[in-house]
Amino acid sequence: MTGNEHDHDHGDHGVSRVAEAKRLKWVLAITAIFMVAEVVGGLLSSSLALLADAGHMLTDVAALALSLFAMSLARRPASTKNTFGYVRFEILAALINGATLLLIAGLIVVEALQRLRAPVAIDGVVMLTVATLGLVVNIVGAALLHSHAHHNLNVRGAYLHVLGDLLGSVGTIIAGVIILTTGWAPADPVISIVIALLIVFSAWKLVRESAEILLEAVPPHIDMDAVLTELRSVEGLDEVHDVHVWTLTSGFVALSAHGAIDDPAQHTRILDDVRERMAEHGIAHVTFQIEMRTLYQLPSEHFAP
Repeated sequence: MTGNEHDHDHGDHGVSRVAEAKRLKWVLAITAIFMVAEVVGGLLSSSLALLADAGHMLTDVAALALSLFAMSLARRPASTKNTFGYVRFEILAALINGATLLLIAGLIVVEALQRLRAPVAIDGVVMLTVATLGLVVNIVGAALLHSHAHHNLNVRGAYLHVLGDLLGSVGTIIAGVIILTTGWAPADPVISIVIALLIVFSAWKLVRESAEILLEAVPPHIDMDAVLTELRSVEGLDEVHDVHVWTLTSGFVALSAHGAIDDPAQHTRILDDVRERMAEHGIAHVTFQIEMRTLYQLPSEHFAP
């Protein structure tokens, strides 16, 4: 005898995605517009920090567009070929955005080191003016995405791009002030390197989390030992094995497992108990197969990681 309990609740999930998409569109528009201004300002002032920030903004535009595209694909319904639908496109987008950020940071460091060896004259006034405007744009963009970045890895990838630009604008402003007050041109590449290191820190975390989801690792907020203990304590459930917990996409944690019972009359109650207990651990999608001990002679308890 087998039993499966599936709990799907995509209503609020869908509404949230619509709100996230609208905010991404707004941030994409203002980022694309200001990117052009920053490229012009960087060329006029010969500022590496501005040009690096403009290059980062260019990737922001691509990252935001990719996030929107992935979000659109993720809303497509499941099919006989893709039974879970296309929700993992969002995780792929997050991984690509994180990898792109790492590449950008590396290019900034390389260029900054070249500038330190061969300093370039910089127009501090133009640099400071454009950077200040950029800071305002980035603050608006970060504010629009901040509330959604904590529970959606795809949006977090876009958010980190914008946040990196915000840090870039702050760094460029600091460099501009130093250059205007002291004339020390190396301030521009030095601060660029600091910004690049901050970008690496956030980007690496994004890449790692995306890779863990694609590898179907247990979500970091799930205590697997506690889950196993909870399953063991279900009254009437004598054997539990082949337990797997993974994240399909942001906010969608799933569990599959097998269990054995002696009393078939307890079948429905045990399934309901398992579902309720797993919901307390943040696992809403549960597939639990029950087997009769008398029909299936199972070995000693085995819990697959």
